Amino acid sequence: MEQIQGFLPIILLFAVMYLFLIRPQMKKQKQEKKFAQEIKKGDKVITKSGLHGKILDLNEDGTCIIETGAGKMKFERSSLSMELSEKLNAPAKKDKK
Repeated sequence: MEQIQGFLPIILLFAVMYLFLIRPQMKKQKQEKKFAQEIKKGDKVITKSGLHGKILDLNEDGTCIIETGAGKMKFERSSLSMELSEKLNAPAKKDKK
């Protein structure tokens, strides 16, 4: 019984780390993967480096061609920012007055 009580804090530490660190990160990775797969032509996106553009073409090898103010550029789908692109495409909320 004393041996189990000695390991209990370590077990609780791993449980807390899983619930607060590992599980949310895995959930975010799934969402980003789903976002990259659901992108279609014509979507407005923002890359992780902050470049704004519009999807012109999607390739089978995981790349996409984005039209920007400077011209057409080729990017990996994984370089597109899910959070920033969702904010860009979200409908404008009306202020409550």
